[in-house]
Amino acid sequence: MNTLAAILGALVPLFGLIVIGAALARADFPGEGFWPDLGRLIYFFLFPALLIESLATADVDPARLVPVFLAAGGTIALGSALTFALQPLLRLNGPDLTSLYQGGIRFNTYLGIAVVLAVYGEPAMAVTAVVIAIMVPLINLGCVLVLSRFNNTPTTAAYIAGSLVKNPLIIGCVLGLLLNVGGIGLHPWLSSLLEIAGSAAVPLGLISVGAGLRMGALRRTGAPMVGAAAVKLIAMPAIAWALAVGIGLSTLETQVLVLFAALPTATSAYILARQMGGNFRLVAGMLTLQTAISALTLPLVLALLARHLG
Repeated sequence: MNTLAAILGALVPLFGLIVIGAALARADFPGEGFWPDLGRLIYFFLFPALLIESLATADVDPARLVPVFLAAGGTIALGSALTFALQPLLRLNGPDLTSLYQGGIRFNTYLGIAVVLAVYGEPAMAVTAVVIAIMVPLINLGCVLVLSRFNNTPTTAAYIAGSLVKNPLIIGCVLGLLLNVGGIGLHPWLSSLLEIAGSAAVPLGLISVGAGLRMGALRRTGAPMVGAAAVKLIAMPAIAWALAVGIGLSTLETQVLVLFAALPTATSAYILARQMGGNFRLVAGMLTLQTAISALTLPLVLALLARHLG
């Protein structure tokens, strides 16, 4: 997919589903109680099914795990350093700093998988699952530690470990890798079942992303929201690209890593901010603003990748 027009053709339907989700939620259809239940279904079953099936049946090279880990981990580390460097400039208090951190580091997994499938196709899902398996635990660990430190929220090692071990996306990636590397694979019937369930994850996930947007939060647009958007949508993909080239990732690995670095922040940032004393209203604004801006920045990032990597 080498032209901006082709990339836009792939992305417009995805963002269309996000808009539909926002419209449905605003119209209170099917009802306020529907969306949390749909979110749990997607998070705990549909997306893990997609990840397990993709990894268990893919051609995974274990030797590529280390360079991808270094590039992904380096992206998170440098992006984290950049968010902290903005604190004195923006004069942020503790809760606002933790919101800036989450807004600058987290990514929307649902949108990422949808874009990968639309732009790069099913063969890219194995690399995608590996990137998710590496980045999600590191980002969750960093966010919990930062919220604990700057919001004065006591956090134990057991809590942190439990939040990682119980994350269904991590479980799906690890289980898929174990089935693959262990040579076990999937029975054709089970593979078909997971494939069918996973195919529902992408459209429903995008609709739920739209339903989670808070348009009213955009009225409070300020320096922290703009700063987080700049880090997440501009600086992070640039960092990921530089590290991928420096470490020597393959073309597909580079494309997937840069794409995930360029994604808007995730709804989970809002949930964690509420649980641990962060400025969740600021996070809601960041989530909505970044999702809207990413409709412009994502096509440009993908077009640049296509132009320079083929």
